Amino acid sequence: MDDQLAECREIFCYFDSKGDEKINVKQVGELKKEEVLFNCKFKYLLGDVLRALGQNPTEAEIHKCCENWTNPEARISFEEFVPIYQAVSKNSGQFTKEQFVEGLSHFDREGNGTIAVAELKHLLTTLGERLSDEEVEQLLAGHEVANGGYVNIESFVEAIIHRQNLEIHWCT
Repeated sequence: MDDQLAECREIFCYFDSKGDEKINVKQVGELKKEEVLFNCKFKYLLGDVLRALGQNPTEAEIHKCCENWTNPEARISFEEFVPIYQAVSKNSGQFTKEQFVEGLSHFDREGNGTIAVAELKHLLTTLGERLSDEEVEQLLAGHEVANGGYVNIESFVEAIIHRQNLEIHWCT
């Protein structure tokens, strides 16, 4: 546990912009209209720290963690951050590649392991943690689109998992 806390502290301190061993909970930024709070637009830096630590919190979880801090200049210490990290770690379920493939396979109308790019874009921009059109384009970049606009489900999932693992490894 001490090694894990040391790693957490190291990454936490990376986001400390003032050298006071605290991080901003929120930073003013451009976000979707549903994330507007108190007529201000906030980007949750706390979510970036959690993701750098290998967690994958939803925007709803991040919002819940940050709801007590209404001041965009609010800063939290590492000691305040640890319980948040532990709660998110406890709640985060790790899904397997097979589970992702199975979920997308429900939309495989031809039964050949592919999904229509248009349908995939629709799913990713309208359900659950909605992605922007730009984020979907980034996910699809480099994937072979064949057979009139279809992408192979398994290779798509593998590429995303591989990309996520690279990002997590790079951050830790």
